[in-house]
Amino acid sequence: MTERRTSVFENGLIWFGAAVSIAEIITGTYFAPLGFEKALAAIITGHIIGCAMLFMAGLIGVKVRKSSMETAKMTFGHKGGVLFSVLNIVQLVGWTAIMIYDGAVAANGVWNIGNWIWAVIIGTLIITWIVIGVENLGRVNTVAMAALFVLTIVLSFVIFGSTSVQNISGEGMSFGAAVELSVAMPLSWLPLISDYTRCAKEPVKATAASAVVYGAVSCWMYIIGMGAAVFTAEYDIAQIMLKAGLGIAGLVIVVFSTVTTTFLDAYSAGISSEAISGKINGKTVAAAVTVTGIAGAIFLPLTDITDFLYFIGSVFAPMIAVQIADFFVLKNRENTKAFNIANLAAWLAGFIIYRLLMNVDIAVGNTLPDMIITVIICVLLNKLLCKKSDK
Repeated sequence: MTERRTSVFENGLIWFGAAVSIAEIITGTYFAPLGFEKALAAIITGHIIGCAMLFMAGLIGVKVRKSSMETAKMTFGHKGGVLFSVLNIVQLVGWTAIMIYDGAVAANGVWNIGNWIWAVIIGTLIITWIVIGVENLGRVNTVAMAALFVLTIVLSFVIFGSTSVQNISGEGMSFGAAVELSVAMPLSWLPLISDYTRCAKEPVKATAASAVVYGAVSCWMYIIGMGAAVFTAEYDIAQIMLKAGLGIAGLVIVVFSTVTTTFLDAYSAGISSEAISGKINGKTVAAAVTVTGIAGAIFLPLTDITDFLYFIGSVFAPMIAVQIADFFVLKNRENTKAFNIANLAAWLAGFIIYRLLMNVDIAVGNTLPDMIITVIICVLLNKLLCKKSDK
């Protein structure tokens, strides 16, 4: 994929579009049983943790001007890194299907012409975005983001215009579980951020802007979903828009927020495929991922994504922990090995520890303690193996 240098503003727009998402609003509704104040604290805490990791992941990519999955090869070996390219493509195919499904269901709630028709319409628009390409999306993205910005503000006023708090029924979650659910969304973007910030004219500023914009807007989306449930006792975002009289404006929010977010998933799946083999055409793969996502949205039940989010956390939290340890602590910049056994072992340990921590209620969630432990394991394993090789 040809690339040109993007501005800080353009990177901010990209990540604004990533955050404005029906999936994030729906996830926000899960926080309602906590009550407004606790839910708000969990959302903000989780996003601070997740976006700090997002910034670190982006920083590695911009310092070496490589895509996210190319930086994974630096840490895990040029063959070991392929594992994460494959896992990333799997999660991106999953996200593409989930996002199209959520968008189609919400759009059909506003204008009932059939979920499958909306899935095809949204998928076609995503493929159009892919054909245009991230390097040529400047004006299109500016117009789309301006419209989404205005309409999302209107939606916020509609939801928070109600002063009465409704009785919320449903299974509650602990504060720690809520924090983890908040961390999980920015964590899902870790294997993607460098795909876009590596092309920036001012890479560090662009990375910081990307993390801050995404974090702020993602919190906003979670809060809209949580507020909808707390203040209106309504979990269906399409119904909220209809009751608010948004109509066509609500439809615009649903369709374009889905397109601008899901485009990044499909586009990055193409970039990750190029990290597996230079002979692969990224845009072709991105289009194929979108078509697969359309099929998944039509034929698969994709209503509850919490297990999927926790799976993403268990894979990518230890991955970035090992990358942070390898790049910033151990100062490794080159890796000529096919497999970096120490770093792969540290990742596997982190993966297992994350799954075990899911059974423990920790106030700050699972991600932060898992990453701290994984960084320590990675450094110790590398020091130990280095000593053995010196003997």
